[in-house]
Amino acid sequence: MTRFANPKKFYNLSQKLIPILGITTLLFFAIGLYFALFHSPADYQQGESVRMMYIHVPAAWFSTLIFVFMATMSGVAFVWRHPLADLLAQEAALIGAIYTSIALITGSLWGKLAWGAYWVWDARLTSVLILLFLYIAYLALKQSMQDKPIASKMLRLLALIGLLNIPIIKGSVQWWTTLHQPPSIIRSLGISIHMSMLIPLLLMAAAFGLFFLTILLMRTQTRLLNIKTIALLKKQDQLDDPSLAA
Repeated sequence: MTRFANPKKFYNLSQKLIPILGITTLLFFAIGLYFALFHSPADYQQGESVRMMYIHVPAAWFSTLIFVFMATMSGVAFVWRHPLADLLAQEAALIGAIYTSIALITGSLWGKLAWGAYWVWDARLTSVLILLFLYIAYLALKQSMQDKPIASKMLRLLALIGLLNIPIIKGSVQWWTTLHQPPSIIRSLGISIHMSMLIPLLLMAAAFGLFFLTILLMRTQTRLLNIKTIALLKKQDQLDDPSLAA
């Protein structure tokens, strides 16, 4: 797989994968929503509002997974100094911020129906809000810093330091008394969610994951084209005015 770390080979592979991933994403969204809306039962306590789970939970899962991906790519960039790892981390950030925002918004709406309040300073909610702030800080730093080598190092550090928040998000419902419900799928006592709800949830999670991969490849492709265009323009300027090459 290391041969695809070459930007040109990565670009060519992305060209082939994007249409396939795009169609597969639409297919999973269509099937997942169909099962979520028409084959999943209403909850005996929450009624129809439980269907918000099929958007909220996948968005929450990938809000943390994308940050882990960013931190992993940042670590790869630190060790092997490959620019493509930096690009992947940077282009994933906006998607992660959007997913985190979706998780917080749907969680607030769901919380209003379940708890009677849009927001409480619950450990899980607060740690996810911190995650959103980390994404925003990452994006702001990326946008504001003009010195690209220094910016890349700062972004890597921010992603690696921010990774400390992920175990807090995961463990918050076990470590502290919170309103947020405990895990229903990954837990020591086994899966507690019924298959009629689990299947559409996993289908929607797959759709969210495929959507992330599709948009990530598209954004990284565009970034590579921009970098190549800028390099060609600089080269042309140097040919037109040799003094610029000095």
